[in-house]
Amino acid sequence: MADFLRVERNGSIVTLTMDEPETRNALTGNQAVDEFVAAAARIAADESVRAVVITGAGPVFSSGGNVKDMRRYAEEAIPPEQIREEYRRGIQRLPLAIYHLDVPTIAAVNGPAIGAGCDLACMCDIRLASTAATFAESFVKIGIIPGDGGAWLLPRVVGASKAAEMAFTGEAIDAEQALGCGLVSAVTPPEQLLPAAHALAQKIAANPGPALRMTKKLLREGQRLSLESLLELSASFQALAHKTPEHEEAVRAFIEKRKPRFE
Repeated sequence: MADFLRVERNGSIVTLTMDEPETRNALTGNQAVDEFVAAAARIAADESVRAVVITGAGPVFSSGGNVKDMRRYAEEAIPPEQIREEYRRGIQRLPLAIYHLDVPTIAAVNGPAIGAGCDLACMCDIRLASTAATFAESFVKIGIIPGDGGAWLLPRVVGASKAAEMAFTGEAIDAEQALGCGLVSAVTPPEQLLPAAHALAQKIAANPGPALRMTKKLLREGQRLSLESLLELSASFQALAHKTPEHEEAVRAFIEKRKPRFE
């Protein structure tokens, strides 16, 4: 069986490309979750990685859950508790792996991002879209709910009102609408999407790895901690940051009026 993900490395940047055209890069009923989880574990363990780009091959970013694969839940005598466990051990491992990855992530959304595909984009720190991209929190259209954490992810990206509109109607929005509601931070022509994503990744990767990972951790923790608790965590992280070789080099370079050279 062919791999779902194509993994490419360019310096300190890793690009994960979903490449299963026969399912339009579906995230269930295949190896997608296992491969994402494994890739995230490798990246987390490799301190030389400073940025990750996630995109899709072909005209679609991801069609989300494989609807054909879902038919067995309705047609076969599968008890609800087994279905619950399949979600826990299946698609729900994806947000835990991608959202909590301590390396900055960029979703380069090349085409439709449907259901869990939309939520996958929301698991990333930054989203860029081509003009061909559309986004739909479309679970309600087939009579189900966001089983992959979308009800937690989407409101944090677009706000409660827009998330409710998208989830209750299931209707798709285009790239310009996504830009308007903050779902993406930039829209490009299709041929410029990956170059733009990699250029942004290069800007991120030019910074010290330890500081990037700690900054991402703070941004994530800041969504649930009180200001007082976040300040305590920040003080601890700052104490660690001041003792890194990267900080020492950055200070020296500033004093010497030159660009820092990070290993």
